Amino acid sequence: MMTGLILAGGPSKRMNGKRKALLPFGGEILLQRQIRELRKSCAEIIVAAEDPKPYLRLVDTDVRIITDYYHGKGPLGGMHAGLSLARHDSVWVVGCGMPFISARAAVLLDQLRTCGAEAAIPLIEGREYPLHGVYGKSCARQALALMERGERHVSALMPALRWIKADETFLLEAGIDPLFTMNIVTDEQYEHALQFAEKLAMM
Repeated sequence: MMTGLILAGGPSKRMNGKRKALLPFGGEILLQRQIRELRKSCAEIIVAAEDPKPYLRLVDTDVRIITDYYHGKGPLGGMHAGLSLARHDSVWVVGCGMPFISARAAVLLDQLRTCGAEAAIPLIEGREYPLHGVYGKSCARQALALMERGERHVSALMPALRWIKADETFLLEAGIDPLFTMNIVTDEQYEHALQFAEKLAMM
């Protein structure tokens, strides 16, 4: 069984203070879209947010909304809090700007991780995607140690963990499009993602 963890964070500086989790996307907000996908494979869902108030009335009561133990530590702080509070050993971690997350990919990553690794991470065209990775709950220890050294980014975890990769060849052979790694960072990327979602809906 898995816990799904959404790193909602706070306002995006690169998107003029917008909260990416609250962006409209196909008749719902991005956070709701992600929760629907997480429910396909997760027995528990956690949203880690700098300020939980904007989300409380937008999600079902079974979704746990938490704040960081250590504030001002960025995505790594949210991940540490989520790993620490997760009820299950496997934790699927996604960023709030990812509109095409894949429960099928998460299940596959979890199967890889339980073969002896601390985490399973997509590796697409040679690039690591720690957001959309599946982590063991015990990775909270490494996250805390990194925060104590001043780190804020989830990518800082990679050298500290024993992780196994799932590259695009492996994913495509399983019938999974690596598109799930798309992450909205700018307004232009948001518009592109909306257009792409419309095309997918017409296929």
